[in-house]
Amino acid sequence: QVPLVESGGGSVQPGGSRRLSCSASGYSLSGGCLVWSRQVPGKLREGVAIIDSDGKTRYDDSVKGRFTISRDDAKDTLYLEMNDLKPEDTATYACAAIMSIPHPYSCGYYLFFPGDYKYWGQGTQVTVSS
Repeated sequence: QVPLVESGGGSVQPGGSRRLSCSASGYSLSGGCLVWSRQVPGKLREGVAIIDSDGKTRYDDSVKGRFTISRDDAKDTLYLEMNDLKPEDTATYACAAIMSIPHPYSCGYYLFFPGDYKYWGQGTQVTVSS
């Protein structure tokens, strides 16, 4: 598993924007399935967005049209651009780089079952409130 460090969290008002980053210092993200998830205390981890090694993206319906996932393999960094934030987006956001996906699953599997991957980063807190 690739150790990752998330950053960019903080407090923001509803309707605001935030950009999260996820860095893999000393490791390459090239070829990996990259995932953003979020979790609220007492609730299951929720998949937010994925980007596969070909750059294809998928989003949870709750963030579609508002969030954008992107990757810069040259910098070994993953991003999550979050716009039009809502109070229900408040959570700890974490990233993962899944370099080997068991057959017959695909990268998109982890959007729906993020809890099946055990090596999430520490996360960065995003709080949306007025």
